[in-house]
Amino acid sequence: MMLGCKTNQTQPISQIPVIPIDTTQILTTIAFGSCNKVTEPQPLWSEIVDQQPDLWVWLGDNIYGDTTNMAVMHQEYQKQLQQPDYQKLLASTSVLGIWDDHDYGINDGGKYFAQKEASRDLMLEFLSVAPSRPVWSREGGYQSYTFGPEGQRVKIILLDTRYFRDTLMESSMEGKRYGANPQGDMLGETQWTWLTEELNASDAQFNIIGSSIQVIHDEHGFEKWANFPKSHQRLYDLIVSSEAEGVVLLSGDRHIGEISRLKLPEMPYPLYDITSSGLTHVYEEADEENRHRVSDLVTSLNYGLIQIDWENRQVTYQIKGENGATYASETVAYPK
Repeated sequence: MMLGCKTNQTQPISQIPVIPIDTTQILTTIAFGSCNKVTEPQPLWSEIVDQQPDLWVWLGDNIYGDTTNMAVMHQEYQKQLQQPDYQKLLASTSVLGIWDDHDYGINDGGKYFAQKEASRDLMLEFLSVAPSRPVWSREGGYQSYTFGPEGQRVKIILLDTRYFRDTLMESSMEGKRYGANPQGDMLGETQWTWLTEELNASDAQFNIIGSSIQVIHDEHGFEKWANFPKSHQRLYDLIVSSEAEGVVLLSGDRHIGEISRLKLPEMPYPLYDITSSGLTHVYEEADEENRHRVSDLVTSLNYGLIQIDWENRQVTYQIKGENGATYASETVAYPK
């Protein structure tokens, strides 16, 4: 079924003026984050605005709807749009994004969620996605945007890890919620075909892949790409075979922050997964192993920051917090 604009039965989300997406601009600073409750204080927006980012990227749980009632979901989005400090971000910075489970509508939800079509439209309305964008004419919320002129291009690929995802399998191991679904799929064949084309055809110097859930961290017992081993390996194989330049992963979901690194065979640079999760609430008692972690485990409110040094072809990835705190930082020089 092909989807069109605003198929839901609620009133359209009332918008305030936003900064249009300008794909001609050269990106030097990108901020991102996830896990944002409208019922909690939101102290980080002023910190984020002070960074003067060219772009803000939502990575999911942008609100906590958790409902099959799209009128309730609509109200939650409306509350976020009325948040004064978030309005300051909208007045100064372009916004992109994708959802996770709580703004999808069901905790840990996948492809069988009955309201996914209407929920998808509400998400796109919240993000002020232009009616001309291809995402409106297909199923799912996956999107891509390429910014900048030749030689200074950044491609942002936002994956939908909800709309087409197969069922999670319960784990038999103590302390772990989910185990592996050996034959299950994360993205669905249509999205896989699209992603393959997006990476193979990319002429960007940096390719940022947004995934609401973690990709590299494969040890914890919650939602992660490793729960679907065939999809997990397929993603890695595609990143390598595409020979796309400067690929980095961004993720959320976990109510922690951390930087993970993996060296894939035949890939000329390390693959990083920058997890920023906890704009309004975090798991302060988190203490888990991650053999790929190259930073501290961040258990304070946090957002992510990417700063691109075009002259030296290097990128600094940071996890930041209140009062200008920098909890993690990694500078990566990519092949020219």
